[in-house]
Amino acid sequence: MTDFAPRASTLSVLIADDHALVRETIAHYLREGGDVSVDSASDLPEALTMMSATPYDVVLLDLQMPGMDGLSGLETAIEKSDGAFVVVLTGTQSMDLARRAIDMGARGYIPKTLAARSLVNAIHFIASGEIYMPMKMMETSQVPAAAGGVKLTTQEYRVLVALCEGRANKEIARDMELKEVTIKMHMRSICRKLGARNRTHAALIARTMNLVNG
Repeated sequence: MTDFAPRASTLSVLIADDHALVRETIAHYLREGGDVSVDSASDLPEALTMMSATPYDVVLLDLQMPGMDGLSGLETAIEKSDGAFVVVLTGTQSMDLARRAIDMGARGYIPKTLAARSLVNAIHFIASGEIYMPMKMMETSQVPAAAGGVKLTTQEYRVLVALCEGRANKEIARDMELKEVTIKMHMRSICRKLGARNRTHAALIARTMNLVNG
């Protein structure tokens, strides 16, 4: 895996995990590379408080720590992220869980079993604006596009279809049982991938490229 440069000269990372050894180990490897500042939290409430006070580049969240309540806590963190790239850090290597987390707006899914160098590279990769998943996950989480090489996640594709049906974000959020802010995040990602100026332009491009029926 290639090394990736962070978005700024100093990368700011928050590691939220209830196991001190995990926090300290990841922090050690990140700092070893230089130009990285690392803070830590032991539960979701503490992480949210720190996120509201500090503009982090990347936030690593353990799904099993106190306050998370699984993906519900992840969605709350994404909503409160204020521009930070929120990443799932977990000991559960579930392909379905990884897909659901990415579809909700997480910028990465990092198993705790990942080798130290790969983990550090993954964090820098995410900080550069990309989405990281284990290779097998990358092979199965994309919806094949009909043209143009556009790759959307399953959730993004569902949002795009609903958009092309003329439905508003609030309606899409209700039907998909997600928060409206999550739908807006998917819309931004869709527009970026399609090179669209706005949601109307995205729908036009999607129809022109035959990405959706109708």
